[in-house]
Amino acid sequence: MKIALAQTNPKIGDLNSNTQKIIANIEKAKEENIDLVIFPELSITGYSPFDLLDFESFVQDNLTCLDEIRAHTNGIGVIVGFVDFNENPQGKKYRNSAAFIYNGEIVTKYNKMLLPYYDVFHETRYFEPGDEICVIDFAGKKIGLTICEDLWNDKTSFERQKYLTNPIEKVMQHKPDFVVNLSASPYILNKEKKRHKITRKLSEKYSVPFIYVNQVGANDDLIFDGSSFVMGKDGEIKANCRDFEEDFITYDTSKQKGDIHPITECIEGKIIKAVKIGLQDYCKKLGFKKVILGLSGGIDSALTAYFAKEALGAENVLCITMPSKYSSSGSVKDSEDLARNIGVELKNISIKPMFDVFKQELGDEVLSGLAEENLQARLRANILMSYSNKYGYLLLSTGNKSELAVGYCTIYGDMSGGINLISDLPKTLVYKVSRYINKDKEIIPWNIIEKAPSAELRPDQKDQDSLPEYEVLDDIIEDYVVKNKSPKEIYEKYDKQTVDDVISKITKAEYKRRQATLGLKLTSKAFGSGRKIPISQGYSLASLVQKV
Repeated sequence: MKIALAQTNPKIGDLNSNTQKIIANIEKAKEENIDLVIFPELSITGYSPFDLLDFESFVQDNLTCLDEIRAHTNGIGVIVGFVDFNENPQGKKYRNSAAFIYNGEIVTKYNKMLLPYYDVFHETRYFEPGDEICVIDFAGKKIGLTICEDLWNDKTSFERQKYLTNPIEKVMQHKPDFVVNLSASPYILNKEKKRHKITRKLSEKYSVPFIYVNQVGANDDLIFDGSSFVMGKDGEIKANCRDFEEDFITYDTSKQKGDIHPITECIEGKIIKAVKIGLQDYCKKLGFKKVILGLSGGIDSALTAYFAKEALGAENVLCITMPSKYSSSGSVKDSEDLARNIGVELKNISIKPMFDVFKQELGDEVLSGLAEENLQARLRANILMSYSNKYGYLLLSTGNKSELAVGYCTIYGDMSGGINLISDLPKTLVYKVSRYINKDKEIIPWNIIEKAPSAELRPDQKDQDSLPEYEVLDDIIEDYVVKNKSPKEIYEKYDKQTVDDVISKITKAEYKRRQATLGLKLTSKAFGSGRKIPISQGYSLASLVQKV
C-alpha cells in the first residue's frame, strides 16, 4: 500500500480554506497513485477552535466541508480530522473525531478517547471522549486509528498514567498491520525527540509500524512543528516530513520505506524556525504586512529584530531607537550597527523633550525613583503605538522570560505590543541563540552580546543591580515555575535570601503577566495560556518559608 502523509497548516475557523487545502492534497495523492492519504487532527477546523465550538453553526459548517471532501475520494482512501456531534443525549455535545472516507462514502468514524486537560489543552471542556477503538480493513490491511493523546498513556513511557484506559493496548488486541495517529501536537523544545521515543517504544513492544501525521504552523501562541513521520516496527524512522513547513511525503508499506526530508537538528536552529513561522502565521492569518519595534541597543530587542527580518523580510520591519538622557552613545551606535547588518529601517526619536515636559508638569514629588524610570518606558511605548496606529504595523514586545518572571519590565511600557517573540526564552537562551546566529559572521553586533545588560533608565544602571546573575536566575525560575519545586528544595542549590527574593518577585509580578501581550510558547511551561496561577492567592512564599 502506498500512503501519503499530508502535513497541513490550517487557519483556525477558516473552514473553506482548510477544506480546499485538504482537497488539493487529495488530488495530488491521486496523481501519484496513492492508496491512502492521511491528514492531521481537526484538519478541517484547525487546532484548537476553543469557544468557536459554542456556535453550533460552526460545527454544522465543518460537517458540510466533510461532505465536500467526500466528493473527491473516488478511488482513494482518506483519513481526516473534524468535529462531530455526540450521538448520545448525555455528556458533552461534540466529539474530536476522525473520518475514514473511500469512494465518496464515510466508511467509519473514530472518536478520540483520551482528551488532554493540562497545560494549554482544554479538550474536556468541549468534547466527550470516545469509548470504542477503531480498526479499519482497507486494501488488505488492518489499520488501527488513533488521535494524538491516545498514544500518550502507555506504561512503557509513562510511570504514572493520566488516564484509566490505554487505547493502544486495546487496538493491539486486533493485531493491526500498522497504527495511524492524527495529531495536533504543539512544539516545545525537544518535543519531536519525545514523540520518537514514545512511538519507538510502542513499535518495538508490539512489532507494528506507527504513522504519525502532525499539524504544522502557528495559531495564536501555539506553534506546531509538523515533523510527521513513520516509525518502523524495528524502531527506526522510515519516512519523515520537514519541520516548520507544510509537506507531503509517501510511504510504501511493502518496501517499508518512504521519503526522508531534512529536519533541523540543533536547538538554536529549531528556535529560529519556530519563531519565524510563529510570526509569519500570526501576521498572515491576522492580515498584518509590517511590524515595528523599539531598538534599545540591548540583546532582547536585537534578537527580536533579527527574528522579524527573517520572518517578514527587512523591508517589512521598522525599528525606532528612542534614547533618553540616560542612554549611552554606545547603545545608539549598537542599534545603528544592527539595523545596518540586517538591512532594516531605523529611526532615531529622542524622548528627552517629552520627558522634560512631564518632569516640568508633574515635578519631582511625582516623577522620581521608579516612577521616573517607568515613564521613559511608557513614553517609548506611546511613540511606537502612534506609528502602529498610523500605519497599521504590528508592534512587537521585546521582553524575555527571565524579565517577565520577576516583573523586571514596565506595564504599559515595554510590555506593550501585539505579540512577543521571546517571552518564553530565558535570558541565557537569548544569548545562546544570538551567538548561534553569529556563527558564520557578525549579524548581531558582538558588543550587544558581550556588554553588561542594562535598562538604562537611571545613571550607570545594570540588570544585576536588581537581579542575580542570569544563570542563577534562570535556574531558579526553571526549578520553581517549570518543575514546581518548593523553596526548601531550591535552598539546596542557592542561598536562601536569593531564592526568597526571586520567588517573591515571581509572585508579585503575576498581575503584570496577566496583562502582558501574547507570547509564543517555546518551552514546556510558558507564562500565558498554559499557566493558571491566581493573582490573588494565599499560598505565598511567606507561608512556605515558615514551614522550613
